[in-house]
Amino acid sequence: MSNEDNYQNPLTHRYASSEMSANWSPRKKFGTWRSLWVALAETQQELGLEITDEQIEQMRRNVDNLNLERAEEIEQDLRHDVMSHIRAFAEQCPQASPVIHLGATSCFVTDNSELIQLRDGLQILTGKLEKLINALRSFSLEYKDLPTLGFTHFQPAQLTTVGKRASLWLYDFALDLEELRSLHNELPFRGAKGTTGTQASFLELFEGNEENVQELDRRIAEKMGFNHAVPVCGQTYTRKFDHKILSTLSGIAQSAAKMCNDIRLLAHMNELQEPFGRKQVGSSAMAYKQNPMRSERVCSLARYVVSLYTNAAETHSHQWLERTLDDSANRRLSLPQAFLGTDAILSLLSTITSGIQVWPRVIEQNIRRELPFMATENILMSCTKAGGDRQSLHEAIRTHALAAKKRMKEEGAENDLLDRIRGDARFAAIHDCLDEIVAPEKFTGRAAEQAEEFVSAYIDPLLAEADTDEEETDEQ
Repeated sequence: MSNEDNYQNPLTHRYASSEMSANWSPRKKFGTWRSLWVALAETQQELGLEITDEQIEQMRRNVDNLNLERAEEIEQDLRHDVMSHIRAFAEQCPQASPVIHLGATSCFVTDNSELIQLRDGLQILTGKLEKLINALRSFSLEYKDLPTLGFTHFQPAQLTTVGKRASLWLYDFALDLEELRSLHNELPFRGAKGTTGTQASFLELFEGNEENVQELDRRIAEKMGFNHAVPVCGQTYTRKFDHKILSTLSGIAQSAAKMCNDIRLLAHMNELQEPFGRKQVGSSAMAYKQNPMRSERVCSLARYVVSLYTNAAETHSHQWLERTLDDSANRRLSLPQAFLGTDAILSLLSTITSGIQVWPRVIEQNIRRELPFMATENILMSCTKAGGDRQSLHEAIRTHALAAKKRMKEEGAENDLLDRIRGDARFAAIHDCLDEIVAPEKFTGRAAEQAEEFVSAYIDPLLAEADTDEEETDEQ
């Protein structure tokens, strides 16, 4: 059947990057298996086993010469993917056939290759998250002084600034970045642990030499780019690491959904708008629509990614003794798709953040509708300081405020509270400075300073760590 007759995963064909898709591809997976077999044979030779240079060289030459169709043919008979690939590899490396996979169990290649894919996937996501944080940093600073309505319960509350609100999104993603980096650094290699994690087969190969067995484990981990291996395991590495990773990816998805739900609400109020292409269509029926489709897509993907970490928890909790195979089919789905989904989310967020539009006039209009009510306490205090009677002024301003609000609701009129106060002689003491009293910037507290201080004290050092890590990688 053609591709058009088969289901295609939208994560790989529509949403995620080619880089992340390649990380979970058959080529990456089975090529890594072969690299592991080469590393195993190399290290066994280094530690004294009778493996020839010719055998190792033959394996090296065929690491990227994948005969996947042949492996699939063999698997039809064997019903075992690892054994099928061992035989397919051995057909290409007949001299090396006796030493391929020597002393190892299937999880030597499956678990170790998955840990490599997890590590590399975390690295891809880390770079994308750093890029997003950098863009949000710029946005937060650019709009740190622009007053806007703050909301609690989605009801107008004290003012904040557009940049300060963005710093809330920024903080969530900064916490996610710290988690990602920590996971990347602590992720272990399974190593060469044998069938049930006891290293019995390797101890037999090295005739009881425990130091060689331990050195085999350490050297293979080092060759595959890990600074440590798990200290103990059964046949598999503990699936707790899967849960930790998917929990962190879930955290990124949660942060993304929070930000994009906010954008969707603000788009409804016409205060913000995500990028909208010149030829983009918002609706097949309503030609005028400019739906926040990118933000909606983020929320949709995020809901899926968030759900996957509970799956990982179930998988870990249902492992029996040294291992059971009911994790295998599940993890073939959940691990790649969690990474692909998160990758798609971060790509979308970068597009949104780099092109988001702010409409200051609409924001100002919304402030004018609500701020007079919020300013009544300041007006009252200013009048009292000028010698007025607080109790009579309080009743006057209460009456004006209720009348203004009733007119807004019944007639759809603008807020005329300030005009009412200007026309009331009881407030004559502050008529000349009323505009100054209700200036929006006087109601944002330390919002601008908080955004600036947060970026300087928290975000900039966090991003500087990324530059340091890149320099260290280049030196290596």
